[in-house]
Amino acid sequence: MFENLTGRLSEVVKQLKGQARITEENLAITLREVRMALLEADVALPVVKEFIEHVRERALGQDVMTSMTPGQAIINIVHEELIALMGDGKSTLNLNQQPPVVILVAGLQGAGKTTTVAK
Repeated sequence: MFENLTGRLSEVVKQLKGQARITEENLAITLREVRMALLEADVALPVVKEFIEHVRERALGQDVMTSMTPGQAIINIVHEELIALMGDGKSTLNLNQQPPVVILVAGLQGAGKTTTVAK
């Protein structure tokens, strides 16, 4: 999932090369590509819509630093929003509870649930 998403986001950055600044037009094209990449990575539509809206608000309200290209600025915003969406802190797993400890492992078919649990 993340390899595909990384590849698609890299293509988005390549499309923004040579742009002097972030405009509504090139931002719309970029966010369409990001939306498609997230949907192809099986992210839920309501989550994608909210994520894209957060990125749009931040990108249009931000001046691009002189040390960053527009592509780098958008990727930085997408990266920060992905971290915020998925959780920026580490949560601990308390295995010291009264046995048996139940852990739910969920995922799509072929995602590697059984392999992960076995390891």
